[in-house]
Amino acid sequence: MKITYSLLLISLALISCQPKDAATIHREALVIDTHTDTPMQLIHNGFDLGVRNSPPDSRVDYPRLREGQVDGIFFALFTSQRERTAEKYDQAYRLVHQMIDSTLMSLDKSSELAELAVTSDDVSRISASQKTAIYFGMENGFPLAKDLSRVEEFYQLGVRYITLCHSQNNDLCDSSTDPKGPEHDGVSDFGAEVIAEMNRLGMMIDVSHISDAAFYDVLALSKAPVIASHSSVRALCDHPRNLTDDMIKALAQNGGVIQICILGNYIRPADTTSVNYIKHQELRQKYNNFQYASEEERKAAWAEWDAIERDFPPVLPSITDAVDHIDHVVKLVGIDYVGIGSDFDGGGGLADCADVSDFPKITEELVRRGYSEEDIHKIWGGNFLRVFRAVEDL
Repeated sequence: MKITYSLLLISLALISCQPKDAATIHREALVIDTHTDTPMQLIHNGFDLGVRNSPPDSRVDYPRLREGQVDGIFFALFTSQRERTAEKYDQAYRLVHQMIDSTLMSLDKSSELAELAVTSDDVSRISASQKTAIYFGMENGFPLAKDLSRVEEFYQLGVRYITLCHSQNNDLCDSSTDPKGPEHDGVSDFGAEVIAEMNRLGMMIDVSHISDAAFYDVLALSKAPVIASHSSVRALCDHPRNLTDDMIKALAQNGGVIQICILGNYIRPADTTSVNYIKHQELRQKYNNFQYASEEERKAAWAEWDAIERDFPPVLPSITDAVDHIDHVVKLVGIDYVGIGSDFDGGGGLADCADVSDFPKITEELVRRGYSEEDIHKIWGGNFLRVFRAVEDL
């Protein structure tokens, strides 16, 4: 009897020591995607986040978030850079409010699936009730319109980070991709005021899209760690939107985090001979680098973009390629400074990760490469939440 009991104890001990499988690790992690452009979908007539849609037309909705066991996600309130006139400022400002209002109405309609979140602790509370926490970020500081009071206005509406600029220079800083080159040689005087105000409020500063010089200015100016909500590694894919090794080291020293973006051209150099690439470049020229003259023109451009994705689908990188970027950051600065920001509904997507329901596949690849349960929990949300809390506590 004693021998049988001892064997039972040994068996139970061995079972408890068995490593967890990828599905269990993914289910137990706080999975957070820090950047999607999904609110743009909501202002298209008839789009419903409460029902299951399909890629490439849509990569995020509430049912698929639950399928992918996504605990928290940041909806980016994106506005393209436009001429800096009173009219264009007002259009961008009203568009942000329209996206916020549309998201809130959607959440009210699907309250059993998702809930608005505003603090770092909300994701745990909301996910415990089997719902996804929906956060707001704002992509491009253009809607601030040189009015510092709007930073607090958007904070009060739930915005928890601002991506300082987008594909062109604005009033805050230089962009990494403006064809005209730098305007401010980094962060402008107004941009410095915005950074100080964001620090005061406890709002995260997002350095994705900004120029290298602006990146280093932000690190010098901010009193809190910063995020790159959707950027990848320039050493693996030489694109100005990605961060160099020196930038990644500086970000880690700052205590920040780089959220690897799974948009194909930031994971692997674009095939400039593909029909998809050529058609998108033609569309960019047609719409003046997406500086829209009207709301109708913006809607037309997005419809044409979606049609290109359907009719001429790109040859996309794989999860393996994307996790190479995670590996690079970990080898360079350690496990504590990397996460994932998909850029779904804004161009993001991989050959084997088409939407948020596919996120468990990324965990499977991380397990295959030998990442521990603790490591994977850090990548999926722990590292980002550390920064979020540091910003709140400043």
